Order: sequence, then C-alpha cells, then structure tokens
Amino acid sequence: MADKDRSGLEKIAILLRSQTGHDFSLYKKTTVYRRIERRMGIHQIDNFATYVRFLQENPQELQLLFKELLIGVTSFFRDPEAWEQLKEQVIPKLFTGRAPNQPLRVWVPGCSTGEEAYSLAIIFREALEHVKPSANFSLQVFATDLDGDAIDKARQGFYTLNIAADVSLERLRRFFNQEDNGYRVGKEIRDMVVFAPQNIIMDPPFTNIDILSCRNLLIYLTPQLQQKLMALLHYSVNPGGVLFLGSAETIGSFTDLFELLEGKSRLYRRLESTLHTEFFEFPSLGFRVPPGAPDIAITQPKAQKYAPNLEELVNQVILQNYSPTAVLVSDRGDILYTRGRTGKYLEPAAGKANWNICAMACEGLRDKLSSSFQKAVRQNSTITLKDVTIDTGGGKQTVDVTVQPLTEPEELWRLPVS
Repeated sequence: MADKDRSGLEKIAILLRSQTGHDFSLYKKTTVYRRIERRMGIHQIDNFATYVRFLQENPQELQLLFKELLIGVTSFFRDPEAWEQLKEQVIPKLFTGRAPNQPLRVWVPGCSTGEEAYSLAIIFREALEHVKPSANFSLQVFATDLDGDAIDKARQGFYTLNIAADVSLERLRRFFNQEDNGYRVGKEIRDMVVFAPQNIIMDPPFTNIDILSCRNLLIYLTPQLQQKLMALLHYSVNPGGVLFLGSAETIGSFTDLFELLEGKSRLYRRLESTLHTEFFEFPSLGFRVPPGAPDIAITQPKAQKYAPNLEELVNQVILQNYSPTAVLVSDRGDILYTRGRTGKYLEPAAGKANWNICAMACEGLRDKLSSSFQKAVRQNSTITLKDVTIDTGGGKQTVDVTVQPLTEPEELWRLPVS
C-alpha cells in the first residue's frame, strides 16, 4: 500500500472507533484494505482520501463499512476430519473422571451466525450416546461474536435448505426440524447454547473452558494481537482442555502453552506453562474506547522484554502457588486486570455481556461483595470479608475476600475509566 493509503486506513480506523467503539487498527491491513476497496467500488470512488471524506459526511456508510468488516464465513462441520477426531477421541477423554453433575464447558468466540456452536452441541450428543449412553452428562456452549445481527440470527437457529450440503441426512433428521424454505435447529440442541455479544479484543474472557473453538479468527488479526490472544486462550482453558483452531491457523511459537494432538487437525491440548506467570491483562486495558469518545491516545507502560532469570522464575512459582487470586477494577466495578485463575469465583452471566465484578461473582459471594465494594469506595478504606461460603459448581468452599482501594492508581497505570 502507498503511504497515502496507509494514512487513509488510520483515519478510517479512527472514524470507526469513534462511531462504534470497536478498534480495527490491529486487524490485518490487507484484509481491511480489501473490504474498504469493495465499498469504494460500490460508490465508484477511486482514492482513499475521497472515501474518508465520504465517510465523514455519511454516518450511514460508516455503519455499512462496519458491517462489511464483520462479514463471517462459516458453515456446519467445516473440515469434517477434525470434527470426527473431536467426537471419537477428544470428547470421550474429557468424560473420563468427570462427575455427571459437572457440565462440559465450551466457548466459541467469533461464532458468527452459530453454525460452529450448534455443530459442537451435535458432536457432543453423538459422542455421549456412543461412549456413555446412560450417563447424564450435560454441555454448556457459550457462543460470542462482535456482530449483534449475527448473534440474533444464531439465536433463531434457522438456516436455508442448502445446509444439506454440509449436514448429513441422518443429522438433519435427528437434530433439525424442517420448515418452509429451511431447517431449524431442534430445541434439545438450541438449549445447550447461549449466545451473547462480545468483543474478544476488548472484553474479559470466559473461564474454566474444556473446549475452546476459535476457528478462522486469528488469521484476520496482526501477529502482535495474535500473541495477546494466545495468552488469553490459554488462560481460559482448563488444564488438559482443548483448543480447536482453523485449518490455516497454528499456535506459532507458543509450544509451552499448547501441544498438537495426533492427526492432521488443528486440535491442541493445554499445557501447564512454567515460563508464563499467572498475571493476565484483559485486552480491555489497552483497547476499550466507548462509542462517541474523542480519539485520545492512551499510553501504557511498556513491558520489558528479557529472558527469564532465577529471580523471575522464583517469583513466578510464589505467585502461582501462594499468592491469592486478585482482580483490579474501576471505581464502578468494571474488570480491568486479573491475576490468578478466577474461574471459580467469576463467570460471565448468560444474556447480554456484563463485565462488572458484582454481576460476575458466583452464588454466595455476589451480595456480600456488592455491599462491601460500595462501602470500600465510599469510605476509601479496606473492607475484609471472612469465611464466606460460596458455591463453585463442584461443591461448597469457604473464602476470605479483601476489597482494597488503590490510593493513587494513576501512579500505577493510566487507565480509562468507563
């Protein structure tokens, strides 16, 4: 691209961020460039500068470009061999040692119109019937996407007749109901899946995940963002859980985080890494920009790059094994940063995404945390809760909780307050 085109791309990214709150600056420029060129061709505009002015004068075109950048390419059971491996090998192993009341948890970020999420629910049902037909195992699929219209369509579960090219007659008969001009996913499968809008670049992730299907999303992002998201995916998946990537994607250099399973499919098992700390920075720390906000650069302290030394490795062991789980939030309770595995205590609720710590707190902790948090903010003092009994999904647990205000947070981070 010519320098003038690069400058135009940057201006368009700023316009999109101001209008929609979503940052496309870390998407691969060639991908964004092609989508913009298509819109320019429709309007017979031959240079970027003219198209930038056109966007400034036509907010409707800005929304159309936003939708153009969100076009999802998906189908049922893409790469059939990978789905067979998932059904025959991966899911049966996840059943091993699992209590019947402990649901298998799946997250599908970038789910588009839902075909991938429903495919996983169908595969789970088939695997269960084949391996343990009498067991009462259940599945929870959390399917998320940036495109609200795609989420609405996915919730309806209705697809045109041409899905018969990807879905066998047996599966159509068992898991779909034929209607005029198409098929609707059966209630048994739809009830396994919860759809919600989410921006994986900006919003906190789902946790305690057994299978994370992130297929054909990373290929649209820059290498720098891929590296950040790989740490996020590792954080989300349970030890021994599985990451499912698209046929054109790999884990790159993160061989200490995941290992490739046998076969040609892009199925990876999560590893316990000794080279990465349990610190995890939600993507929202650097990218959260509310719609309509002025375009002001937010500077962050840059992390030092150096090889691990003995002191660092010792600190990592201490933090991983002896330091309590911690969460940094804004004065309104919105999560900005976590340390440690928070899955037992925090979980996104079903429905519209809400990343407030009080909304995400588990049963038994929510009410007490909410009142204590408000008191700590109001009095600017530390509040301690002792012997709080919570329900972690696998049983009861007693915990202590400390809510501690940071007296001068601007000296630690320069954070946008939402």
